[in-house]
Amino acid sequence: MKIIFAGCGSAFTTEEYFQSNAIVQAPSGKRLLIDCGGDIRFALGRLGLGSKDIDAVFISHLHQDHIGGMEYLALTKFFTRKPDAPRPILFCVPELMEPLWECLRGGLETLETKVMNITDYFDCQPVPINSSFIWEEVRFTPVQTVHIMSGYKIMNSYGLMIKHCQPSVPPTRCKVIPFGADIQTQGRVAFFTTDTQFCPNQINKFYDLADIVFHDCETTPFRSSVHAHYDDLKTLRDDVKKKMWLYHYAPSPKQDPKADGFRGFVTRGQEFEIEERL
Repeated sequence: MKIIFAGCGSAFTTEEYFQSNAIVQAPSGKRLLIDCGGDIRFALGRLGLGSKDIDAVFISHLHQDHIGGMEYLALTKFFTRKPDAPRPILFCVPELMEPLWECLRGGLETLETKVMNITDYFDCQPVPINSSFIWEEVRFTPVQTVHIMSGYKIMNSYGLMIKHCQPSVPPTRCKVIPFGADIQTQGRVAFFTTDTQFCPNQINKFYDLADIVFHDCETTPFRSSVHAHYDDLKTLRDDVKKKMWLYHYAPSPKQDPKADGFRGFVTRGQEFEIEERL
């Protein structure tokens, strides 16, 4: 299993970095896209890929740099896939499915002679909180993180714990499993935070459970307070930092993550083989 970063930059980045969307390539060769930002078609193109090469997508939250390419993905898959080919699978927590469609329906709802719905474009698989989903022998467990306090309401993002299942698990295109289900896994565990504030008290245990951590990291002098800032991440324990890669940063960061105990900044196109020892 591989994780490939189609992009590694913040929402307002440049084409040298592209927005932070990543691909999980299963042992079968099929690809799941973690988020689908507005520049995804260009980011995929730099990898020699296109929408035809994406079999599933997981949406963490509804900001443009995470869903802005969904119209492109939906329409190109709809008009280019063979009649008997399956729709791409869409995974997200149930609370995001309806508002995601509200964001997309202006460009996707109406085709000639038909009023469309999100299920015309995607095989929608809501993943209840405290559940996991298995896709192509890979187990994904959404982890709720705190992204933005909007008035009196928390806007969450959902990260992922990612681990390969034992080959003995019956093959299936996708399957949602409840919390605590006894599914044997193997290899190393990756924790992909998606967008999160600095909140170690809430997610320390996920740092500890993971063998490799891909962490949202703000690098600008201005602190937005809605992303984990580099200076705050520097205060984490050394044993956590030494397995942590930083992404979602501003162009041309001035920091030296290796000198500060991190693995480094992720670069666009960088690949990680999760089964291999770090």
